[in-house]
Amino acid sequence: MRLFIGLPLPAAARQRLAGLGGGLPGARWVEARNMHVTLRFIGEVDGARGEDISAALAAVRCPGFELSLGGLGCFNRGRRVHAVWAGVDKSEALAHLRKKVESAVVRAGFEADRHKFKPHVTLARLKRTPTAKIGLFLEAHGGFCAGPFPIERFTLFRSYLNPGGAQYEALADYPLAGE
Repeated sequence: MRLFIGLPLPAAARQRLAGLGGGLPGARWVEARNMHVTLRFIGEVDGARGEDISAALAAVRCPGFELSLGGLGCFNRGRRVHAVWAGVDKSEALAHLRKKVESAVVRAGFEADRHKFKPHVTLARLKRTPTAKIGLFLEAHGGFCAGPFPIERFTLFRSYLNPGGAQYEALADYPLAGE
């Protein structure tokens, strides 16, 4: 199974983000119910390793916090833009949670993540979208902001890849309360 750890967003935040959808040819927009902030991508694991991760995550102790979203940007692969995202405002509490989650994943026997943590919410995946259209979209919506909103839990998700886009299933929720 393909796993990742993320922050589910409150419905009001997901609706605000979904309101940005449209206006980009070749964009496959993320459904509002699938919008989240990824804390750590794990990848393909068997059932036993998934249980190891879940047990390690259950031991994470971290207080809840508030999070705000601000600004839009894009990720490139070579010369092509492949995704448009909404940014997450700098948050020491989020960085602290990410560090604890990463430590738990390593304790469960996985290699440390070598990627720099860039918190964001993916809005759309792009295919052959003209660069000029992407620039206009980012310019038109660059002032986007939402929040603050409470973050009270993090979740272990299973990801199913389908031709119409990924679907996510919450396998376990971990409440944020105290250290």
